Amino acid sequence: MGRPIPSSSQNSLTVRDNRTGKSIEIAIEDNSIPATAFKALSAAPEKGEREENETDKGLRVSDKGFLNTAVMRSQITYIDGEAGVLRYRGYPIEELAVHSSHLETAYLLIYGSLPTSSQLEVWESEVMHHGVVHADAEQFFRSFRYDAHPMAILTSAFAYLGSYYSEANPSLQGQTLFTQGSPESLAVMDKQIYRLIGKATTLAAMAYRVRQGRSFVTPPTGFSYTGSFLYQMDHLGEENYKPNPVLEKALDVLFLLHADHELNASATTVLQTGSSLVDPYSAIAAGCASLYGPLHGGANEAVIRMLISIGSPANVPAFIEAVKKREKVLSGFGHRVYKTSDPRSFIVRKTADEVFKVTGKDELLETAMALHEAAMKDEYFIKRKLAPNVDFCSGLIYRAMGFPLDFFPVLFAVPRVVGWLAHWRQMMLQPGGVKIWRPRQIYVGASKREYVAVEERSPVEGLQKTPSQISHSGISKRTMIATFKGSKL
Repeated sequence: MGRPIPSSSQNSLTVRDNRTGKSIEIAIEDNSIPATAFKALSAAPEKGEREENETDKGLRVSDKGFLNTAVMRSQITYIDGEAGVLRYRGYPIEELAVHSSHLETAYLLIYGSLPTSSQLEVWESEVMHHGVVHADAEQFFRSFRYDAHPMAILTSAFAYLGSYYSEANPSLQGQTLFTQGSPESLAVMDKQIYRLIGKATTLAAMAYRVRQGRSFVTPPTGFSYTGSFLYQMDHLGEENYKPNPVLEKALDVLFLLHADHELNASATTVLQTGSSLVDPYSAIAAGCASLYGPLHGGANEAVIRMLISIGSPANVPAFIEAVKKREKVLSGFGHRVYKTSDPRSFIVRKTADEVFKVTGKDELLETAMALHEAAMKDEYFIKRKLAPNVDFCSGLIYRAMGFPLDFFPVLFAVPRVVGWLAHWRQMMLQPGGVKIWRPRQIYVGASKREYVAVEERSPVEGLQKTPSQISHSGISKRTMIATFKGSKL
């Protein structure tokens, strides 16, 4: 509830409930107010209104999709969507992409500052050292069908990984395992961070190779983070094999750009899950499942499918008109946060040029450029601030590098593990401890009803649905006939 403040204070918000005439004054801190302050406003139900009406229990703030809801204070990532600004711990993303690396930026995001030379050496060594997985993991990965989606495999693998480390499970070691902030607690936390970042590329490479019918590759020594990843995916027994340095660098830049993006859907899922004090492997698996969705991690894949469907630059005008009529969906343009341009998109375009020098230009590139040019000149898209985002060109890079379409979300999830862990660590160590995330709802269902025996029931308009009739396999039909002789299927 909003704390009482002097009425003369300018750093406050005065709210008047016109139903009752009651006013409350709420303190504004960091340009925000506590939603719980509105619980002080309630009105007695009008005559005939059901007693269960939620308004009786205080005013609720409805925010479908969390468009304007802040759930925590954070020092990690800053986004100014109106100006097209993205900073990691205060550092502009443009500077980090040029001067830093994914692992150095990972240290920055998680621990709050750029590492010294000695700190970076220890950090990189620990992460790469923890890339090896238990030999039993091979059996786990081989249990999936050859055509299983790699994100389904990766999500399962992160959860499976937690089964090895009982020392990292608060359910077994105590609720304060990660929240007490002691040297011992921080050491346990650091080790799980090493393991999750180190093994992320290994698990992803295993998900890739199991679908190719290939044997698994042990993480090599002496390689960069992305170099090791490419090696594990592509090594076929060649002596002294090394990935192409241009592709290795390009992937590192893309990993850095995708490392974090504030409280997006998957990061929020990690924190929601982590707020129950579950082990970090389960929380990361939950985030991976969230990113799997086509509205989140599958956006760059959608761009490629869109370009394929367009076919050629000549078909772009017709596609543009279909988008305006809402007959087609435009992927890779616009962003939930950015209202001008996505600062990452400019970096990705430069990276794409370097990659295409090695791989050759993708056949979809001309269609993509024609679409970009047409959209940027069209008043319809300009008015709606639909500029290209990071997904528009990144999908072309992944395609040029030979990754299958359904592997694109994996290439998003692997670097995003860093951001998930940064936010998880921040929440575990926040002053006052961790409070479980438990949002409220606005109940609009039926009021109290009496139970009616099944033989006495009659259909109620809008409240009953006949179960869907589904088709059955041949064996199911035979089994049902054998079980229910004479019954009609």
